[in-house]
This record gives sequence, C-alpha cells and structure tokens, in this order.
Amino acid sequence: MSETEAIGVIGAGAWGTALAQMLASDGRELTLWAYETQVAHSINSSHRNSLYLPDIALSPSIRATDTLSDLAALEIVLCVTPAQVMGEILGQLDAPPRDLVLCSKGIEARTGRLMNEVARAACPESAIAVLSGPTFAAEVAQGLPTAVTLACEKGEEQWQRLAPAIARQTFRPYYSSDITGAEVGGAIKNVLAIACGVVDGLGLGQNARAALIARGMAEMLRFGAALGARDETLSGLCGMGDLVLTCTSTASRNFSLGKALGKGASAAELMAERTTVAEGAHTAPVLAELAERRGIAMPIVVAVNAILDGARADDVVKRLLSRPLQPEHASGSSERGDPSVRLDQDPTGKPA
Repeated sequence: MSETEAIGVIGAGAWGTALAQMLASDGRELTLWAYETQVAHSINSSHRNSLYLPDIALSPSIRATDTLSDLAALEIVLCVTPAQVMGEILGQLDAPPRDLVLCSKGIEARTGRLMNEVARAACPESAIAVLSGPTFAAEVAQGLPTAVTLACEKGEEQWQRLAPAIARQTFRPYYSSDITGAEVGGAIKNVLAIACGVVDGLGLGQNARAALIARGMAEMLRFGAALGARDETLSGLCGMGDLVLTCTSTASRNFSLGKALGKGASAAELMAERTTVAEGAHTAPVLAELAERRGIAMPIVVAVNAILDGARADDVVKRLLSRPLQPEHASGSSERGDPSVRLDQDPTGKPA
C-alpha cells in the first residue's frame, strides 16, 4: 500500500470505533465520522467514545468529525453504519472512495437488498469489499486476537491493496471473492443469535442451544445457496465462526435481546430502550419474507420473526418442536417451503 493512501471509517458506534482504534494502533492517522456531534467532540477532546465504547482509551491519531465531506479525499473507507441507514448515508458522500469496505451486517428491510447491493447503487464507482467474522467490538479495540473474512468483489488485485491496509498484528483478514456469502453469514447469524437468546431466556438448556446452532446453520446454507453463496464461505469465519460467537455470549446484542424476549419482555419496549442496534430484529422480518418468496425452509427464522411480532416465546418453541420428523440432510420438498415447516400447523398438518 502506498504511504500516501488515507483510510477512514464511517460510523462511530462501538464497532466503528473499535475498527478505528485497531487501524490506528500503529500510529496511523485516521478519520472517523460520527453521526452525533457530541460523540465526535468526546473522541477529539478526551480520546474516548463516552456513548458507545466508554472503557477504551482511544489513540490520539484518530480524528473524529461529524462532517461527511471530511472523508472525500480518502482512498479506503470502512462503512460501519447501521444497515438500515447505510444507503442514505453513502448517498451523501461528495466523492466516494476507491475501495469501500462494508462492515455492517444485515439486509435492507425496505427493499430486501444485501448491503453490497445498497452500496453499489449509492457508490457505483467504488470497488466493494465485505469485512465480516466473529468480532466483538470491545475485544478488537483492546487488541485481542481476531480473524475475519475480507471478501473482495474485484478479486485478488483488490485484496492485495486492502489486506496490508487493514491487517494488524492481532487483526488477521482471510481472503474470499464471495461477497454474497460473507454478507449472508453476517445477516442470518444475527437472527439465529436472537433465537439462541430465547432458548437461554426460557431455560431450555445447552442441548437445545447446540441443536439450534446446527439447525440454524442448515438454514443459513440453504438461503446462501439460493443466492449463489458458496458453502465453504458460510462454513468459515463469516458464517460458522460468527454464528458460534454470537449464539453463545450475552455480550452479543442480538443474544441479549433474545434472552429478554425469552423471559417475557416486549420486543417493542426492548428496542425502544436500546441505544445500540440489534440488527437481527430488523433482519428477521425481511429474511422470513425472502425465504417464503423463494420457497426456502427457514423455520427458526420464521419463529424469531413471530416472537418479535408479539407471539409468546414458549408457544412458538412448542410449535417448532411439534414439526414433523424428517431426515437431517433432506432434499426435495423438505428443503423448500412445504407446509410441514409452517408454524401455524401441528404435526398432522392441520391448522394449529
């Protein structure tokens, strides 16, 4: 990478701030855009993000701003906005970067588009890459060892210029050309993490959670195949790796949301109280709709959507456990949207 290349981060939530801290760990100057003026002021004045990552002392080489035009001259920009506002924010860039690295995980609820489709529409001249994997923000900010998938739409040529810019001693990217797979894994694991949180909140035990992770992985693979993602991508860091992390820890926003739902809390009240975004809550409805439209069996995703929509968690779990028995690795109609996977039927196929 040329010494003159500049790098920036859009989004100063916990994850965006952690990425900025990691990238600045070698003393490199970095521009971090914050939506909230007070966040930018806090970072510049006290070298702390007092709202989203208060326990981390930030590098003085991070310069925060609330003005998007300050990122106009940068060659590489990491976009770490909430998924539902990415298109709106990228559309405001005066001069899109040469390389735009997407670090948000989700599906645009309004359109059903993956983040790379949203970014390509907003910044058609930028080369798109997707960074995804098992990453808790606080650990990355602390410099603890982390490995991620860096999927590049322009292939190895793009990887050769991005990898040196992003890699650090404790932050290791692995190359992929499958940006769809990298995005599918990151989006679906958030919904499955909510499901695992529900299991924990209901006190259903470790066996149930392990089974849910495995069956959730099967749903991820089915959906990914329908969109052209490769199985090996979803079996790697951005799929299985991220799934294991977020489905087994209360440090996951999506897991903690699901746990509260399992204990009987209202989804609407929980979402209103949060300053951080649990993307799985926004992804579940559109993912369930896309699966139904494509005829893909995703009963766990449908179950999470039902709970978010107000159904009692214990009732939804009972319906899941009452589904007809079938092969673990099925083919044909059981891979698709046949009536046996619907939550509104009992094992006999009659309406519940």
